[in-house]
Amino acid sequence: MALKATIFKAELEVSDLDRGHFATHALTIARHPSETDERMMVRVAAFALNADERLAFGRGLSSEGEADLVLTDLTGAIELWVDVGLPDEREVRKAAGRAARVLVLAYGTGAPLWWAQNAAALSRLSNLTVLELAPDDTRALAALAARTMKLHCTVQDGHAWFSDERTNLALEPLVRQAATR
Repeated sequence: MALKATIFKAELEVSDLDRGHFATHALTIARHPSETDERMMVRVAAFALNADERLAFGRGLSSEGEADLVLTDLTGAIELWVDVGLPDEREVRKAAGRAARVLVLAYGTGAPLWWAQNAAALSRLSNLTVLELAPDDTRALAALAARTMKLHCTVQDGHAWFSDERTNLALEPLVRQAATR
């Protein structure tokens, strides 16, 4: 019998000073049985950095070739495709052909090596942004995971500050590549 996803609920209050987005989002997050708290919370961070009422979580690890988060316009065209982790370079190129903007939020101890191996090929994609999160930051973010969460995130100058009732932490994504269009 296959294991089922674990459902997490989050009330995420976002104050994005960079984009002028101020809203509270009620998130239902399905964590695949093979997904860690760290990866799930990086998906939540990706949501907070790009918060929009039309931004939605993809089907996750069980569906290859699908975004971790996707923002579509009213016609169904993909405005933003978000992958977290260390995606295959071919998959990133495919996403760049399908979406107006693509964001890769890389994390983990292998992220610098992944970037070194893929930077040349990915640099040709003008609609791609690659951000890298430090391992200590993502481990601290994972510690915020709970089946029911109430989180606040403030975004300013590309940095994010997360807090719950016990903890405050800062995420300072390293910009490996910024989209030029």
